[in-house]
Amino acid sequence: MNTESASSGWLLLLAQLPSSPSSARVALWRRLRTIGATGMVTSAWVLPCSAPHMEFFEQLVERIRKQGGDGFVLSVSASPDVDEVIKRRFRADRSREYDEFTERCAAFLDEIEKETRAGKFIFAELEEREQDLKKLPQWLAKIKARDFFPDDRSPQADEMLKRCRGALREFSQRIYAAEGVQEFPDPD
Repeated sequence: MNTESASSGWLLLLAQLPSSPSSARVALWRRLRTIGATGMVTSAWVLPCSAPHMEFFEQLVERIRKQGGDGFVLSVSASPDVDEVIKRRFRADRSREYDEFTERCAAFLDEIEKETRAGKFIFAELEEREQDLKKLPQWLAKIKARDFFPDDRSPQADEMLKRCRGALREFSQRIYAAEGVQEFPDPD
């Protein structure tokens, strides 16, 4: 759901929940972060204006009211300067996610390198690394789905994922060779 500009404006969610129990506020925060909303000030969240985002915010307002709180969804436009501030916040949120993804990929590559140096070419290691790799594309897809204003971070993450797949392919070939298996499946 990428959106290059906010020409159609923004949706602003204003939410107020009772202070207790805190689990309702945490659940709201998680749902907002999952869809990619960015916080403007305390209890004010923004998304690019779209029908799915409006539906999402309206559902949240219903839930907030059922929990004894109050909420409003406003469709707003902003000056070009404010538009740019909002976009920067979205990009900063996604940058943190891409950084974490890149760190996880680097750890994956380091683990394969460590096992290779140790000569630990066994199927149990391959299975473990395959499980680790399986999570990475799913995670990246979630980040990209909420990357409304992409920059060069997305292609960099794609490249890291490609490196991880290549490293696992090489590692699996070494394991199959060490186990005396001539033909091996592609771990992708």
